[in-house]
Amino acid sequence: MAAARRRLDAARPDPGRAPDWMGPLLRGLEHAGPRDISTNDLPADHVGPRQSAVLVLLGQGPDGPEVVLQRRARRAAPPLQGGSPSPGGRADPGDADPAATALREAAEETGLDPSGVDVVAMLPRMILLTGFHMTAVLGHWRTPTRLHAVDPAETEAVLHVPPAVLAGSAHRFRLRAGGGAWRGPGFQVGDDVVWGVTGDVVDAVLRLGGWERPPGPELEWESL
Repeated sequence: MAAARRRLDAARPDPGRAPDWMGPLLRGLEHAGPRDISTNDLPADHVGPRQSAVLVLLGQGPDGPEVVLQRRARRAAPPLQGGSPSPGGRADPGDADPAATALREAAEETGLDPSGVDVVAMLPRMILLTGFHMTAVLGHWRTPTRLHAVDPAETEAVLHVPPAVLAGSAHRFRLRAGGGAWRGPGFQVGDDVVWGVTGDVVDAVLRLGGWERPPGPELEWESL
């Protein structure tokens, strides 16, 4: 019971455990609302039965900060939406809160050791187009370990990408789809295009963290 309590306490957001380089992002999140994260999804004004969470995992790489992205298996995600802020999914009845959901999913999908992650903030909860209520959980990867695709049917690879690379105009652009009904940020990561709510969350992290740069041209897709 004591061990379980320690894990639960570690999952509660504690901005004081974040490194200095995450300071601008945390200060930006203090006053951020759902519309600062996504203009395509709805603010959650109630607690619905379909709760989910994703882990936005930032750590210090050999050349500076990095964000962890998950390349979903093609049959587990829409075409071209190969990335995710990091693992995530539906809340289980035993999950104490969104942070517990995000860390559990990360462990199940990438082999992440939750004891090496400090949860430092939670982004505003949103209602996605799928009807799920999603909370993005911001974590600092204090003690990195090797990540891998635990289930190849769900995950193809785990990537480590510097925010400064994602923010560059060669990787970041705007997308229009559905005759202009959907507009939002997109990111080229290798052969993958990260967009949708994933792109919105990554874009918000770049903007609020001070990594934002002018995007490339707006591109239009005939369909999603």
